[in-house]
Amino acid sequence: MPSSNYTDDNIRTLEGVQHVRMRPGMYIGRLGNGNNPGDGIYVLLKEIIDNSVDEFAMGFGKQIQVEIDPENHVTVRDFGRGIPLDSVVKAVSILNTGGKFDDKVFKKSVGLNGVGTKAVNALSESFYVCSYREGESSWARFERGELKESGKEDTPKEKNGTLVRFYPDPMMFGKFAYNLDYVETMVKNYSYLKKGLTLTLNGTPYKSENGLLDLVNENLSEEPLYPPIHLEGEDIEIVLSHGRDYGENISSFVNGQNTRDGGTHLAAYREAIAKTFKEFFKKNYAPEDCRQGVVGAISIQIQEPNFEGQTKTKLGSNYMWEKQTHDEHGTLKLDTGPTIRSYVNSFVANELDNYLRIHKEIVPVIEEKIKDSQREREEISGIQKKTRERNKKANVYNKKLRDCRYHYNDKVTEKTQEGIERSSIFITEGDSASGTITQARNADYQAVFSLRGKPINSFKESRKKVAENEELNLLISALGVEDDLENLRYNNIIVATDADDDGMHIRMLVLTFFMKYYPDLIRRGHVHILQTPLFRVRNKKENRYCYSPEEKEKAVAALKTGVEITRFKGLGEISSDEFVHFIGPDMRLDLVKLAEEESIADIMSFYMGDNTLERQNFIRANLRSEEELEDVNI
Repeated sequence: MPSSNYTDDNIRTLEGVQHVRMRPGMYIGRLGNGNNPGDGIYVLLKEIIDNSVDEFAMGFGKQIQVEIDPENHVTVRDFGRGIPLDSVVKAVSILNTGGKFDDKVFKKSVGLNGVGTKAVNALSESFYVCSYREGESSWARFERGELKESGKEDTPKEKNGTLVRFYPDPMMFGKFAYNLDYVETMVKNYSYLKKGLTLTLNGTPYKSENGLLDLVNENLSEEPLYPPIHLEGEDIEIVLSHGRDYGENISSFVNGQNTRDGGTHLAAYREAIAKTFKEFFKKNYAPEDCRQGVVGAISIQIQEPNFEGQTKTKLGSNYMWEKQTHDEHGTLKLDTGPTIRSYVNSFVANELDNYLRIHKEIVPVIEEKIKDSQREREEISGIQKKTRERNKKANVYNKKLRDCRYHYNDKVTEKTQEGIERSSIFITEGDSASGTITQARNADYQAVFSLRGKPINSFKESRKKVAENEELNLLISALGVEDDLENLRYNNIIVATDADDDGMHIRMLVLTFFMKYYPDLIRRGHVHILQTPLFRVRNKKENRYCYSPEEKEKAVAALKTGVEITRFKGLGEISSDEFVHFIGPDMRLDLVKLAEEESIADIMSFYMGDNTLERQNFIRANLRSEEELEDVNI
């Protein structure tokens, strides 16, 4: 029972970095071990690079050097103005202290809240900063946010700028490691957004001459229907083309920050694309038809952006800039620039319309793509409507989904933010597995969807056949993405199948469906595969759960005598009391992702298409017997 002895002694004030360490989620979103590009160690790196990029944006320093050694120590060196020498300690350790509150110094920067570098300092086992200015330097060394030593020196051979070296704290992040593929993508994105800036990662330089156009061209997995349209204006840059894939693939950025979850600028761009095409062709095409297969990007520069959350992956601003001023009578008033929606709409309407009138050869290609989408959508819409009506009559929907309280498309408030971020749906096979997860889940933010059997192969079947499929229709209805991906109800879509051949097959069928018809779910990092333990190793005193043969062997050696080993082949074999630990805050998820050079069509053709000689040879080379699977991490 809660204690009734509530006195002044219970009131605590957390000074500076103490609050960051106690509530890291408020500052970096989540911790993680580096397996996911949204994990906290990448946010720490980004916060430091952001400061260096902001220096370049203000016209100082054309190079940023990033080094990550095999032990995951990070060094970032820029050649900007350097932190004012007497403010080095204060700038990296006292919250809400920084130069970016004054827009005379940093006009369109990413980090504006005076927290970023301090959070890195607080969440690092070791943190070192050195500022070089006009032949002098000021440095400081910290451990877990606490100052250990500092000093000043003469350094005439060093160019102006700032050096930061840090090592994320294993007490916070556990056994972590930087995935250099994720870091390379981050560095490339910075180079695309800041033409003329060279970023060097472990000795490899990255520099873009064509901005967003380079980003789109380098990330295209197949030839677009027409050369990408590249338009630039004051504080805005867009790229646009159409491909043959389903869905939309639009990258978005604010002040050089990759807004993975979009926000007001991306919503405005999507609206502007559809509106401009409708007005240009003078036909009332549906917005989803205008955007079907779109590939592109948008970047905007705004003053004092309002991001939703410290991780800055979604823009919440409504205006290009906002300022509090006083009139001649001293009354406080708010001056605002144009709304982001009106600014983006106006730019796209004028510039895209002009481009289409000049480049008339691409006009029929675009309209034919829109018409093809319209024909297919109208045909499929009727089929899906009949399928949904049939499902409602049979009351199938409620049998499939065990929903949760918070959803990804809920309105964000201080009370709902954590639940929205953690909102998840487990896609399971059969009643046994779904029953176990349902009993073990947290009903506030974990939902369960039960598949009756193996879904159809969406790659081989026609779009019409897929639309008639009861299982997939119910799944899409549960996810909320029938009409628009912006209505997605769960942040994490987790495929939870057994670790046997049937489970693997079901996993492939579900992923094939997402890859073909909802690839943006994968591109935006929403789709995961649940790792569950392959073995339980125990004696009379202790249970250990092992996710690989290596972990099993270590557990056997540690427990020594009276060891009993259980091999889990199905989720239903694990009791709900045990399972609660495997889907809790520390659950292991494998992010489903695509490498930049991978074509979705090629991947599906190889794995889910006809049984070609190439695939037969692949199967022969990788085939394992049941006995071998006992000793291999599936």
